[in-house]
Amino acid sequence: MLNKYARAFFTRVLTPFAAFLLRRGVSPDAVTLIGTAGVVAGALVFFPRGEFFWGTITITLFVFSDLVDGNMARQAGVSSRWGAFLDSTLDRVADAAIFGGLALWYAGSGDDNVLCAVAIFCLASGQVVSYTKARGEAIGLPVAVNGLVERAERLVISLVAAGLSGLQTFGAPSWLGVLLPVALWVVAAGSLVTLVQRVVTVRREAAEADAAAPAEGGAV
Repeated sequence: MLNKYARAFFTRVLTPFAAFLLRRGVSPDAVTLIGTAGVVAGALVFFPRGEFFWGTITITLFVFSDLVDGNMARQAGVSSRWGAFLDSTLDRVADAAIFGGLALWYAGSGDDNVLCAVAIFCLASGQVVSYTKARGEAIGLPVAVNGLVERAERLVISLVAAGLSGLQTFGAPSWLGVLLPVALWVVAAGSLVTLVQRVVTVRREAAEADAAAPAEGGAV
């Protein structure tokens, strides 16, 4: 849901910036690569050390590249299959770095094996949720379902909670530290529901397509 509405809003907001980069000769692929590098650096440098506020700020600054690169490609008229492939692939890398950074914190100084496992589950389930849609589309199915917790929701829930938890460094109330564990459990549960939604949708669409195939063949 966030992906549907928020993406359209930020696309309009970032259009002038995308146009500025094009005038400076920056390519959409370069923005994709730089944005992913920034997210990975922010997640793996700050999160494992428990510096959630600065990690969230860094990640947020770079995560908008996911909107800017596509905007640039459309403005320049250079949208391509390669660009879409690169963008989707590096999204998975960025997501893995975010939840991997959180898992490293709980495996180390955070000292919580359960939350480490939950963070790893969030990482893995996010990858599988994306794979189910890509694989379904690859075999010719529309995969027409809006999941409960898709990528935008996973990032917003996790990063907002991490950023607020990080405010404890500046003297904020200690109860804010509860937000990140709660967010990870919510993302884990939501991702599982979304995975089930997509698998059920692909099963239904595949059955409908298989049932329609003999009828179409007979008509021909």
